[in-house]
Order: sequence, then structure tokens, then C-alpha cells
Amino acid sequence: MMKWVFCTLILLSIVFAIIGGDVASVSEAALAESGNAVTLAISLAGVICLWSGVMRIAQKAGLTEFLAAAFRPILSRLFRGINAKGKAMQYIVLNLTANLLGLGNASTPFGIAAMKELEKEEQTGEFASNNMILFVVMNTASLQIIPTTVAALRLKNGSSDPMEILPAVWIVSGITLTITIVITIILSKITGRGKRKS
Repeated sequence: MMKWVFCTLILLSIVFAIIGGDVASVSEAALAESGNAVTLAISLAGVICLWSGVMRIAQKAGLTEFLAAAFRPILSRLFRGINAKGKAMQYIVLNLTANLLGLGNASTPFGIAAMKELEKEEQTGEFASNNMILFVVMNTASLQIIPTTVAALRLKNGSSDPMEILPAVWIVSGITLTITIVITIILSKITGRGKRKS
């Protein structure tokens, strides 16, 4: 789906550039941003590798099991029907932990792994289960205690106090997470998808 969206945007850009007689600007932007895209991809790869390694060390050291035990009472009520000590729950915990620390880039690999494990455990086939939908919603809402990535960007762009946004981040992400979870549960019941395994 997204490939068609991006293809449409590119074609529209070319069409409007021809209509406006400014094809040269589109060509220059395409060449310049291609280089920027490579630079961004390399920098993101470095960050993802670093924090994925840190999270892997935490997993080997048993920290994830400790976090899973701490989160289990809450997560087991939200993600019903899955093994509280299984791989899916471990990856969900890793993903949420990375998001709590503001490491959105590092949380992505764990999110993908969690979805794969949920698919295996629940045998969903081509359709997303309630747990998969809820996980995507929680991952997107992204409750953050320490917005590491945002603070780093603010510092890079000259902010004298990059962490001054903490109260706003806590309030907004907390409200967003709560509302999205409630709406997801309500919609799952309205659409008849609320009958999850207990």
C-alpha cells in the first residue's frame, strides 16, 4: 500500500514541476535528498545496532525477565490469551521498555519480533488478532519516561535545556496511551472482536 502512496507522490511532484516550469528544482532536490537519505539510514543503523546490543545484553543478564515480572500483572490483563512467560511477552516488554526510555529506533526490531511471535502463538494467519492490534496501538502511543531521542535532537539544535520538555512528554504520552487503549478495547467489543481467549 505504502509503495503506491510514495509512487503517487513522486509522480505528482514531477507533473506539478512540469506544469510550473520548475523541473530543475525537482531534479536538484531528488539528487540532494538521495544523499541525505543514505546519511540518515547509516546514522539510524548505528543507533539501532547500539541499543539493540544493549537490550540484548539486558536480555542475557536476566533484566528482561525482571521487567517482564514487574509488568506481567498489567500486561497479562491487557494481552489476554498469550503465555505470560513466552517469547511474545518478552519482546513486548523489550519494546515497551525501549519506548519508555525514548529509544524509538531501538524499539522497532523488538516490535517486529513481538508481532511475529504473536502471530505464531495465536496462529492468526492473514488477520491481526486483538492482541496484535492492541500492541501496535501501545507501541504507537509510546509512553516515554525519558525522551532520549528527542532530547538529543534538541541538544544538537542548540537547546540550552533539552530535558525541559519532560513534564509535557509525561502528561501527553500518558493521556494518549490511556485513551488509545480504552478506544481499542471498546472498538474490539463493538465490532465483535472483543471475545478474546481468557
